[in-house]
Amino acid sequence: MSLFRPTSSSTPRLKPLASKRSHVVSVLDIGSTKVVCMIAKLTPREASEVLPGRTHKIEIIGIGHQKSRGIKSGVISDLDALEGVIRNAVDAAERQAKLTVDSLIVNVSAGRLQSDIYTATIDLGGQEVDEEDVKRVLVAACHQSQRNERAVLHSLPTGFSLDGERGISDPLGMFGEALGVDMHVLTAERLAVKNIELCVNRAHLSVEGMVATPYASGLAALVDDELELGCAAIDMGGGTTTISVFAEGKLVHADAIGLGGHHVTTDLARGLSTRIEEAERIKVVHGSAYSNSTDDRELVSVPPISEGDHEPPMQVPRALISKIVRARVEETLELIRDRIRSSGFSPIVGKRVVLTGGASQLTGLPDLARQIFARNVRVGRPMGVKGLPQAAKGPAFSTAVGLLIYPQFADIEIHAEDRGVLAQLAGGTGRIARMSQWLKGSF
Repeated sequence: MSLFRPTSSSTPRLKPLASKRSHVVSVLDIGSTKVVCMIAKLTPREASEVLPGRTHKIEIIGIGHQKSRGIKSGVISDLDALEGVIRNAVDAAERQAKLTVDSLIVNVSAGRLQSDIYTATIDLGGQEVDEEDVKRVLVAACHQSQRNERAVLHSLPTGFSLDGERGISDPLGMFGEALGVDMHVLTAERLAVKNIELCVNRAHLSVEGMVATPYASGLAALVDDELELGCAAIDMGGGTTTISVFAEGKLVHADAIGLGGHHVTTDLARGLSTRIEEAERIKVVHGSAYSNSTDDRELVSVPPISEGDHEPPMQVPRALISKIVRARVEETLELIRDRIRSSGFSPIVGKRVVLTGGASQLTGLPDLARQIFARNVRVGRPMGVKGLPQAAKGPAFSTAVGLLIYPQFADIEIHAEDRGVLAQLAGGTGRIARMSQWLKGSF
């Protein structure tokens, strides 16, 4: 049975999970390096101080992953090639789970992700705030975000204001002259989103929900205090690097740049005149973003780019490899730092940055990131999931795990085209949560 509800929008929307029921969820992480399909059983869990935002326990019952083809820097370049990879990844997960997948939650990295804050205000005339007032201000904010050329992926109310006083989570029953709301809306180019859905449909599968990659990876890699107090999650993939900023348990900003681990590999292949496959091996085994005093004396054998046996391998100092790697990594990290500064959310990030994604495993990367960001940096791995094989417990699988976590957080989102559902804004408690049923019948 589907967990999701179709809407008039071209971007499928997720229906909140029933808190007392078990569900089987299938997800598809389409990346520039690999395509991952995970199938998991979600069972209700008791309230806990550990990961308190999660309503269900997650157990992986099937996983399949394939090397990506037909996608570069998050953009589809060959529909046929990517369709075949998706089929193989899903088939492997289905065989392990012993069930058939009809539809999936899919990530979105392409389409020039863009975060915007929309503010709407309505006049109260000094009266008490009631349910109709809350409905009106939310509708006003949602309609502001509608743009024909862009698809809304996420729409999250971040807080209400009353007579200019911000930080109000539940305004019902209060008196004032003006009620306002701030809405964080994350969008992508509509055609890029359609191409992702088309490719999945060609594999005879349907897309039940779309989740921005930075949102998913942040949900998987951040701990509770980081989500609440403010933190940036940097997902360093093969072709793209995404940025997400969280505060008070909500996603407040997201961004993406077209640089990733594959760009480091390409730089090495060119600088050392070797094949891409050998450059990748050299990066993983010998590459480092932070050089040390022994690098000048240590030699690394580099096979020639030609396939003939007559040309002997070159011997290059490890310091040269580190120099090539560091140049590209520095460029990427400095661009991320500048993007966070220009977003205006640098104070919210505070002193904590979490690196995740496959490219975050590069030796010396956390040390260089601490230097460039001037913040505490750690490498984040997916948390709170049972059944992950050892090979999938690293940061490279954060996005896929985050897609499994996301349905538990879908209820805080509001979309203008959701003609019957307004999510609970108070996390399941408070008067706004209790008025959800009333809104279903009137919005």
